[in-house]
Amino acid sequence: MSATPTTGVALAARDLRREYGVGQSRVVALDGVDLDLAAARFTAVMGPSGSGKSTLLHCLAGLDRPSAGAVRIGEADLAGLDDRRLTRLRRDRIGFVFQKFNLLPTLTAEENIVLPLAIAGRRPDPAWLRQVVAGVGLTDRLGHRPAELSGGQQQRVAVARALVTRPWVVFADEPTGNLDSHAGAEVLRLLREAVDTLGRTVVMVTHDPVAAAYADRVVFLADGRLVDEVHRPTTGQVRDVLGRLDPAAAGTRR
Repeated sequence: MSATPTTGVALAARDLRREYGVGQSRVVALDGVDLDLAAARFTAVMGPSGSGKSTLLHCLAGLDRPSAGAVRIGEADLAGLDDRRLTRLRRDRIGFVFQKFNLLPTLTAEENIVLPLAIAGRRPDPAWLRQVVAGVGLTDRLGHRPAELSGGQQQRVAVARALVTRPWVVFADEPTGNLDSHAGAEVLRLLREAVDTLGRTVVMVTHDPVAAAYADRVVFLADGRLVDEVHRPTTGQVRDVLGRLDPAAAGTRR
């Protein structure tokens, strides 16, 4: 596998559409999205409830197939990949952090972290594993199971799991949604360091203007379309844009 791209465009979407249902029950979740995401940058995706932001993340990450349009990660066109190659790309080049942690309760923190490698039949690089574990502050918690960890510690396990495969892109879907403000700030700091120190590309869906201010760029969706963006955002700037978007306009969109 080629080296992680640290310049240029890491991820691109062209005329991306996602529709659900047919006839009168048809819902247009994404309506012609064009988006370039820079390598080694932190991008936040925001919008009213139902604006299409989670659908966009799922299509960009290869978790959902768009109805039309194209998604590229590096040189890989996701539409041209069969299920086996798409699974391999997600395993080798993409990391995921979810709101609900998605840890296996019977495994230790270390076993949860290296699980993607174990599934792929690969051994962890000891030096990289130590670096990742130290970076998320879990060196003294590796033998603990999820029930023995706080919510913030569980999410740090999830961040380490996302990074252990050396992914090109890390997708985070409301990663602080189940955390208090202190634990949430720690997770956001880790995602920020994944960009600044490790050269990863991070794409995060969030509803929280404070979380979005950790990003280099915030893009805003409404009715399945990109409607605005802010570079080097502040919490106040993000709140101003959200305040201009009518939450009722999203209707029933996902």
